[in-house]
Amino acid sequence: GEEIHNLTDFASSIYSVSFSPDGQMIATGSGAYPEYPVKLWNVTTGTVIRTLTGHANEIMSVVFSPDGQTLVSGSYDRTVRIWNVTTGAVIRTLAGSNDQIRSVAFSPDGQLLASGSKDNFICLWNVTAGKMVRTLSGHASSVNSVAFSPDGLMLASGSYDNTIRLWNVSTGEEIRTLTGHTDSVYPVAFSPDGLMLASGSYDNTIRLWNVSTGEEIRTLTGHGGDVWSVAFSPDGETVASGSDDRTIRLWNVSTGAVIRTLTGHASEIMSVAFSPDGETVASGSDDHTIRLWNVSTGAVIRTLTEHDDGVWCVAFSSDGLILVSSSADRNP
Repeated sequence: GEEIHNLTDFASSIYSVSFSPDGQMIATGSGAYPEYPVKLWNVTTGTVIRTLTGHANEIMSVVFSPDGQTLVSGSYDRTVRIWNVTTGAVIRTLAGSNDQIRSVAFSPDGQLLASGSKDNFICLWNVTAGKMVRTLSGHASSVNSVAFSPDGLMLASGSYDNTIRLWNVSTGEEIRTLTGHTDSVYPVAFSPDGLMLASGSYDNTIRLWNVSTGEEIRTLTGHGGDVWSVAFSPDGETVASGSDDRTIRLWNVSTGAVIRTLTGHASEIMSVAFSPDGETVASGSDDHTIRLWNVSTGAVIRTLTEHDDGVWCVAFSSDGLILVSSSADRNP
């Protein structure tokens, strides 16, 4: 529970954090005017390796390529930028969206990039060429989240239009629309085997979907507020969810039953993440704390209280030894 590093080199809120695949580096995106920097941090020393500047508005999403050689950032300036991690140089700027970029995701092979934006569209980009391959249209409102299936053949998107859509990555055609949520859809996550999709919504539910048929497998009900985050355990048998109702719930994927409810946070839960071994769940809350929970017992392992504002994002490094958090207090 000892804080490894408190990274403090920001002049504004931190909107997004991402670990490099080898767990040695962290990227952060912020809203610090006028530079709107992406910063690369050395995990071991907690120091800034380099600062990447070029965006003209807040950076909402950063993600490393699967090989860790490049970094992609999506911004409210309507562009996606691809950066060389080693040199910090901009490899290319992808412009083509008509509105704010809300979410970016790499395909598993690192060849394609998806960006979801406020203009209701999803863009698919060829990373090597820097060209837009196609635009996916169908949503009637802002695209809040995009996620590739583990095999890279399908893309899922969640939107304020209350739907999830599944897309054929090769053709750009919509495979199907998943309907059932009665309010905005925020997070979407594929199961590790790619057979199932979980979605969270402002209708207070999590829904599990059969990816092949588009049928709703079950609705997980019990939360008393918006569901901001969902995560599958590494073995795919459990889903964790974080909600406005100040609880984290662990659900049995096979039965839909609540395994346990984790209580202790004093405000809404903005982010949940499983450790790579599946034994620990981390939760970030608007109560300014991060809690680590024992999945088997539901007990709090420890509470990390170094943030001065709400904790919006938590993520484990690939080896499970480091936890990263992002907060509105300007110190991730």
